[in-house]
Amino acid sequence: MKYKGYIDWWVLLSVTALMLFSIAFVFSASASFAELRFGSYDKFFYSHTLRIFFAFAAMFVFSRIDYHFWGKFSKLFIFISVVMLVLLFFIGTPINNVYRWLYIGPINFQPSEIAKFALILHFAKLLSERQEYIKDFKIGLLPLIIWSFLICGLIALQPNFSTALVIYLIALSMMFIGNTNFLHLIGIGIVSLAGAFVYALSASYRRSRIMSFLGSENPDSAVDAARYQIDQAIIAIGNGGFFGVGPGHSRQSHLYLPESYGDFIFSIIGEEYGFLGLFIILLLFILILWRGIKIAKIAPDLFGYFLTAGILLTISYYTLVSAAVNVGLLPTTGLPIPFLSYGGTAVIIYSSAIGVLLNISAQAGVLPRKKDLSNTFT
Repeated sequence: MKYKGYIDWWVLLSVTALMLFSIAFVFSASASFAELRFGSYDKFFYSHTLRIFFAFAAMFVFSRIDYHFWGKFSKLFIFISVVMLVLLFFIGTPINNVYRWLYIGPINFQPSEIAKFALILHFAKLLSERQEYIKDFKIGLLPLIIWSFLICGLIALQPNFSTALVIYLIALSMMFIGNTNFLHLIGIGIVSLAGAFVYALSASYRRSRIMSFLGSENPDSAVDAARYQIDQAIIAIGNGGFFGVGPGHSRQSHLYLPESYGDFIFSIIGEEYGFLGLFIILLLFILILWRGIKIAKIAPDLFGYFLTAGILLTISYYTLVSAAVNVGLLPTTGLPIPFLSYGGTAVIIYSSAIGVLLNISAQAGVLPRKKDLSNTFT
């Protein structure tokens, strides 16, 4: 395997900065809860730091592996993902009747985090191989729809509607980028939207979140709980102002804002570091997106192009949705922000995906190697 250039250092440095920042963010956001729950304020700090170490290791390893290798096993990976999602309902440990985690000895992980990137990988493989007949519904589009419905359906049954919905949006976006028939996509989108609406209203807690978002005045404890969470998140950002209250001086993380170190860490960053801190964080994500688009444009082949697009779409959608929830632009939902929120499976999987992106960038020659000067005069 011959590399045309170096890995994209802009992407590497941006992701490295986000993950190193996250150690401080998680420590500050989790200290009060960790003290109350475990009697040790640094419980989450050490756990998260160890996971960041493994994430860096995964990013390095994946950056050294030819990205074409993963394409050879895309079907195997997506089959394994489906099996793990099914096993959740048989050997998974339910928490409040929710099946999201698999426990294998001391290791626990969320199969949905693995499944979404397995779906992206397999989509990239199928789209790159079937461009000649991608407009054909049966041969080109139907297999993509089946895999999307299967993965997203199993995740929705956990139940995890928000994750299933975002993954489905990623899938539809990849179909669009993959040059599938636009009229077919519109039809699928309309049917899917109707199905998602019915499913969203099928559970009382989802209805409560929607009613809370719409400002319902109905006396409902579930609605009040959903509104309380988003109100506390907005208060945190408001407290921060432009420059923030300072690192470690958050008030909302003192048991006022639930999931302050996970799904709502964006608000705690806003409180402690202000608008300026949030601007820098979003700027790093924009830098990753900008460099990623450049990598996609000169990717060595269609597989590299679609794989890069899928990785960028995932990071972008999750960041946008998580940030929008934190500022009250979307109903309350449990989506962590990539590289920043506390969690083991997500940060390691995201870092592995960035490793793949870095390998594509090296083979694409985004940062070309200098010419061998010894051959200049030959």
